Amino acid sequence: MNKLNKETTHKLFRAILSLETVEECEKFFDDAFTIQELEAIAQRFDVACRLEEGKSYVEINRETGASTATICRVSKCLNYGDGGYRIAIKRTAKETEQ
Repeated sequence: MNKLNKETTHKLFRAILSLETVEECEKFFDDAFTIQELEAIAQRFDVACRLEEGKSYVEINRETGASTATICRVSKCLNYGDGGYRIAIKRTAKETEQ
């Protein structure tokens, strides 16, 4: 986070946290990101979920079309990052169970 302007990014994060429904998130993200940016972010999260399920790079590449570079980058974040993917994966899994 040191490379980013913390005040600006925190303002963005607070805005995202203020959204209450999936529909509100869709509207915000549609306004804030290009289709390609949103697809890339969604694909990375999907890759993270599949890695957590224990799938191989080959399986993930075949199932998602994500490049091995993207899969490797996400894997590094899962293994050496701040734990954000795992928090989101765990919480969305709980929502799915309910």
